[in-house]
Amino acid sequence: MAPVARHLMIHGRVQGVWYRGWTVETARGLGLTGWVRNCADGCVEALVQGEAEAVARFIALAQDGPVAAQVARIDAADATVEVLDGFRKRPTA
Repeated sequence: MAPVARHLMIHGRVQGVWYRGWTVETARGLGLTGWVRNCADGCVEALVQGEAEAVARFIALAQDGPVAAQVARIDAADATVEVLDGFRKRPTA
């Protein structure tokens, strides 16, 4: 099955609560590739890609995130699948 990719903008109390670290661990555990970074506006941005079911599972889990997070909403859009090795944190945008 061909991989899918989703670009996510995660809104709410998602910085300073280990959201990026949680994202890396969760995505790797689901066998996904991509990246995550903080944004200057207080959101967290991510690109997740892999099998459609695993991407959907990640997005469902991301609604809660780590214990200290309070996710208000996730804006998800289709994205182009990129050739990426693993799942990593990127610098703040």
